Amino acid sequence: MANASDISSRIIEAILAQKLAPGARLGEQQLAMVFDCSRTIVREALTRLAARGIVTVSSRRGWYVIEPSLSEAREAFEARRVIEMGLIRCTTAVSEAAIKTLKAHIKTEQAAVKGTDVGLRSYLLGDFHVCLAECLGNSLLADTLRDFTARTTLIAMLYQSSHDAAHSCAEHGRIVEALEKSDWVLAEQLMQQHIGHVQDALRLQPAAEDPLAELRSALSPVSESSKAKPVRLAQGLHTSLADKSSSSPSTYLGALL
Repeated sequence: MANASDISSRIIEAILAQKLAPGARLGEQQLAMVFDCSRTIVREALTRLAARGIVTVSSRRGWYVIEPSLSEAREAFEARRVIEMGLIRCTTAVSEAAIKTLKAHIKTEQAAVKGTDVGLRSYLLGDFHVCLAECLGNSLLADTLRDFTARTTLIAMLYQSSHDAAHSCAEHGRIVEALEKSDWVLAEQLMQQHIGHVQDALRLQPAAEDPLAELRSALSPVSESSKAKPVRLAQGLHTSLADKSSSSPSTYLGALL
């Protein structure tokens, strides 16, 4: 029988592996059946996750994985910059064992990037940042980063990141190389660039001044010229969808990280 900590950890892992999408419903009864426990334990786990900003609850609709807004997305990346760059800035030494652990993690990442398991790839790329905090000796920040990487995974899924997994993995490698050389300034700069690259790959557009602009545009009258060319429009839509479906498998939709 699972306890509340087990359930919350599994939900976080599922988010990092892109197996739970933004807005996914988390039914108490269904979770109780999956984990073979009482609804009371499930509710305790979900309450913990709600306090950590991972799930939300509605009195009528139940529990759901969060769907971060544009402002929340920007705040999440800014928080990660402060935490991860500050963590490196305060570092004075990294043990050989820690470097060995980080290098082993990157090798696992590289193998996952070459493979076809997108969920494993997503999880490992996000977990690197948690592993880094642990290796730098701050387990409290490691727990905090686990939550933030889960949130930024949801953001990447929601706002369709185009950041490449192989590129992300290579950036991790360069950060570890700088740490191994005790070049803290370079390591901090590389981390800042890395998080910036990931954020830049997201489609975070500024909010429109008119909140109804998109709806107004969608419901505007169709011009006569457009009505006369339904076949071309259909063909264009078909081509657009085909282009999207043929995107490279190396594209990392949960790019964070």
